[in-house]
Amino acid sequence: MVDTVRQLMPIFLNLWDGLNSNMSAENTLLKVLVDKINNDTLVLPTLPDIVLKVRRTADDPNVSLNQMAEVISLDPSLSARMMRIANSAFLGRAIKAESMLQAVNRIGLDQIKNIATALALEQLYVSKNDVIKAYLEQVWKRNIAVMSHSIAVFHYFSKYHKGSKLDLDVMTLCALLHNIGVLPILTEAERSPKDYATPDFLNTAIQKLSGRIGLSIVRAWHLGSDFEQVVLGWRDLNLQSTQPNYTDFIRLGAVAAGYFKSHQGKVIETAMKKNIIRDIEVFEETEYLDALQLVKEAFD
Repeated sequence: MVDTVRQLMPIFLNLWDGLNSNMSAENTLLKVLVDKINNDTLVLPTLPDIVLKVRRTADDPNVSLNQMAEVISLDPSLSARMMRIANSAFLGRAIKAESMLQAVNRIGLDQIKNIATALALEQLYVSKNDVIKAYLEQVWKRNIAVMSHSIAVFHYFSKYHKGSKLDLDVMTLCALLHNIGVLPILTEAERSPKDYATPDFLNTAIQKLSGRIGLSIVRAWHLGSDFEQVVLGWRDLNLQSTQPNYTDFIRLGAVAAGYFKSHQGKVIETAMKKNIIRDIEVFEETEYLDALQLVKEAFD
């Protein structure tokens, strides 16, 4: 994919400088995307209604555990997945939750809205176009892989940094949202003639535009600055913080999952300097692999 992007990059750079009337169909669609971004007219995905209800309920300072359980129970699919998370080894609980009230109590009101959002995101990755559908499935599979490894790294880091203010539930949602900017690109391609939606074009458009689009999405969803930093900056290694942040874990998760290969050296070097990991061999340690397995079992 990286080689393809490098080969096509001059074409798209010329596009933004102003191409002549002989533009290809793919170049035309790219221009449409850029224009819609600049004019703030690109259609952005919206959170499922149940997620909005959960988030509003969680933000109510007077909400009770029972009220939250009732809201989650409105959606059978979310209820089932929430029970699975509550009873998973991922949360390190030995006693099984028998009701949604017990599950909510186990997860906690502070964490519930981000966990619920994370569990419902897969609903957005659907399409009737065969090419787009296959791409969406690939993107979601990659999101799960990056999230699983990011959380495994986070567990490793947390063991040696007890005073860290970084939160596991925020980490989880950041990891699943890091590539959310692809959705409007794929939606726009789906609405266009079939010859627009080629893998090479989609890869290039995503590399160039998904960060900026992702920023618009998380702002529209009012998720906060942590999420904005992740979606906008995880691909750009020139954007660095002095202290470990969620973006560092997303980059490490992408490397550990087998992506981001061309940047592996710099990502690992930066993580070592920030004392997030000791070295790349951490990814092969039993403790790391055990944590990775627990995450996969909880979210698969």
